[in-house]
Amino acid sequence: MKMSPRAPRSLLSLACAMAIGVSVGVAKAEEYDLPRLLVIGTPGTSSGSFASTNGWAPILKEQLGTNSRVVPEDSEPQRYRRLTERRDINMSSVSSAEMRFQVEGIGAYAGMEPVPQRMLWHHNDTPWGFVVSGDSDIETMDDLKKGGVRVAQGAFSPPMTTAVQQALPAYLGMTEEEASEKLEFVPASSYVENCRSVVEGKADVAYCATISSVLSEMEGAPGGIRWLNMDIDNKEAWAGFLEHRPMVVPTTITMGVSTAKGVDGLASNFVYAVPADVDDAFAYSLAKWFHQSFDDYKGTHPLATRMDVDIFRDYLDRSPIPVHEGTVRYLKEIDVWTEEDDAWNNEAIKKMDAWIEARKAALAEAREQGVEISHNNEDFMAIYRKHTEGLEGFRSRL
Repeated sequence: MKMSPRAPRSLLSLACAMAIGVSVGVAKAEEYDLPRLLVIGTPGTSSGSFASTNGWAPILKEQLGTNSRVVPEDSEPQRYRRLTERRDINMSSVSSAEMRFQVEGIGAYAGMEPVPQRMLWHHNDTPWGFVVSGDSDIETMDDLKKGGVRVAQGAFSPPMTTAVQQALPAYLGMTEEEASEKLEFVPASSYVENCRSVVEGKADVAYCATISSVLSEMEGAPGGIRWLNMDIDNKEAWAGFLEHRPMVVPTTITMGVSTAKGVDGLASNFVYAVPADVDDAFAYSLAKWFHQSFDDYKGTHPLATRMDVDIFRDYLDRSPIPVHEGTVRYLKEIDVWTEEDDAWNNEAIKKMDAWIEARKAALAEAREQGVEISHNNEDFMAIYRKHTEGLEGFRSRL
């Protein structure tokens, strides 16, 4: 075979690169503007977010020379602080539901410093549902209405607390009084404790993600586990649930432990989020890598397949979360961003800015009046409500 005149020079360059230990992927790093160390915050070590992020991180280092440190932080408020205040993590894997709480100052977030955020890329669409032990006499969601039911309450996450204390009773058609009479909420200090409570006999039902490794362990426990079907055609029940958890989407579960597949539940989208003031080049470069290297990392974890640009594109059709301008710039380059996307994204930014400014004003007034800033202080919450009254909340664009 005849060799091109330029081949010897190319081979020599490749040989030199190999001799000094530079990979072809690292050589491409000059095209990107990523830090030498990327710190990503995720939920705890038993979560799918933690496992899947650890899947693509080594490939990023191999191809671009950027070291990644994945930091498991089970406390959602603490991870939020590390991203927005302490700035010791660059990016966070967070559910869209949790981001809504963070922006609107719901629950414990009311007294925290509000910081605008942006979505950098879609991470996964995690299936959730209500799980019981395999030998439980609770067979259907309606059985929860019988009373005397212990419900695990994830005290570490405001959205999980809302899901069981408010959304679940609403789905069942219960009033607050009926819920307090028939349901007993059992606090859990971590996600793992929350889920395991049903096989350890501490609770009768728990709200869990089907893809979590702890659920695989629970399937292997004596008696195993079962999932309660949340009929996606029961519009009245779902209307009640979505009143309190407006960012989720009813779905038939296809991912996760075998006991959950085919059961109707809901999907909660996780995104990689960054503060709004993150450099444009950082977001652009990482978005570009997520897209162009998808085939290289998609096999590292089942959830990695949900980072496909087509799935991201589908989520953009219903997401209310503003997208970072660096990501927008890249999506425009590959023709998957439209003028319609510009319109809703600009509105989403305005909506988030309105919430941030209103909450900053509430904090300023509370400090000026010497009012204790805490979601448990009614005087502060009155100030919070005064400043945020009338603001439109974030809700999936269905």
